[in-house]
Amino acid sequence: MEQVQENKMGTAPVLRLIIAMSLPAMFSMLIQALYNIVDSYFVAQISESALTAVSLAFPIQTLMIAVGVGTGVGINSLVARRLGEKRQADADCAASHGLLLGVFNWILFALFGIFFTKMFFGAFTDIEEIITMGTQYTSIVTICSFGLMIEVNMEKTLQATGNMIYPMAFQLVGAVTNIILDPVFIFGFAFIPAMGVSGAAIATVIGQILAMLVSLFVIIFKDHAVNINFRRFKPDWRIIKEIYAVGFPGIIMQAIGSVMVVGMNAILFTFPQNAVTAVAFFGVYFKLQSFVFMPVFGLNQGLMPIMGYNFGARKKQRLNSATKYGCVIALVLMGAGMLVFWLMPDVLLSIFNASADMLKIGVPGLRIISLCFLPAALGIVGSTFFQAVGKGVNSLLVSLLRQLIVLLPAAFLLAKLGVVEWVWYAFPIAETFSLLATIVLYLRVYKRQIQNLEQEPSRISGPEIV
Repeated sequence: MEQVQENKMGTAPVLRLIIAMSLPAMFSMLIQALYNIVDSYFVAQISESALTAVSLAFPIQTLMIAVGVGTGVGINSLVARRLGEKRQADADCAASHGLLLGVFNWILFALFGIFFTKMFFGAFTDIEEIITMGTQYTSIVTICSFGLMIEVNMEKTLQATGNMIYPMAFQLVGAVTNIILDPVFIFGFAFIPAMGVSGAAIATVIGQILAMLVSLFVIIFKDHAVNINFRRFKPDWRIIKEIYAVGFPGIIMQAIGSVMVVGMNAILFTFPQNAVTAVAFFGVYFKLQSFVFMPVFGLNQGLMPIMGYNFGARKKQRLNSATKYGCVIALVLMGAGMLVFWLMPDVLLSIFNASADMLKIGVPGLRIISLCFLPAALGIVGSTFFQAVGKGVNSLLVSLLRQLIVLLPAAFLLAKLGVVEWVWYAFPIAETFSLLATIVLYLRVYKRQIQNLEQEPSRISGPEIV
């Protein structure tokens, strides 16, 4: 049925709307972080080889999440814009394509799991135990990845309509199920035998499949602003192209983080006397910084559909208000995180039983790296703005500057000074350059597409760069 009433994203007070739509996303991301910690904890109880096998599988899982979330971001942006333009049929069609693309993404990774998993692990090690466990784990999570791929697209579709509660529930179902089933399938319980690493993979995919089933039930049987219907449905390459105009840069953005970690670790290994400690600290930093960046990413999940809807509805003032409020909230969150990193870095590191050597490297390291938090806050909101208005390539460019183009060369050059602490300055340097690029790109997009938004006749934004 056509939706004739105005969506809340076009009428509700902007600040209250941002808070209401972002808080559930922040909470669900916190649960996801807890799941990641618990999952690694249980696997570590099996053996060090088991933890190594699952760690080697991490790039594949990261790529799966990148493809799933990147596709979902493209769907989110397109559905929100079409709803804002009052093009209900096009919004419904984009949502229907989301389900189709989830199946397609699953097939790609299932084929990898069937034919290439053992080859992948053999490229890293010749230890048969690690190859066997890694192959078992990765084969299961890739071949059964349909739960992940479909659920993510349904989650992002509902977020595009302004509904953040159901997506939070989907993530909670998957994460809590995984946490409960991990020890059951890994160590055995009652009639269920101990399955080790394979059990961890089985617990993961059961959680994903259950979350998918709940999401499909909601999409099919509950009332919401879009309708998925495959009666007389035909794939439309124009819609797929528009989805991936935003989604593909989102996929790359999600994937480049793992490339950055590999590059930074290689640079840190050039310090022979404290390379292991430096790499260990870098891993600890990523666990700590997730609790600072995570609320900002949750904020972005609430911001993107609001921005996309009001851009499509040609409501310039609401779009500008959402951008300004987003920047202020992100600065407050990141500023609080930077303050904690500066005031108690030793306390934070002691959570991970840091040695004296790690404290020597890590205390100044946390303080130096946290200098990047404030420019990162504005840069991340800027990337969300670009995605929301269909300029995913701009968002990709900003992320590449932050994590690869500036960061790794800066870290490499600073490492030549022979002091490991200098390497950490690469992070604030990269974020500063990225912020400057974000400002330039934002001003160009604003001048060409936003400045006269309420005066020009409606038109569909294309995938081209600004």
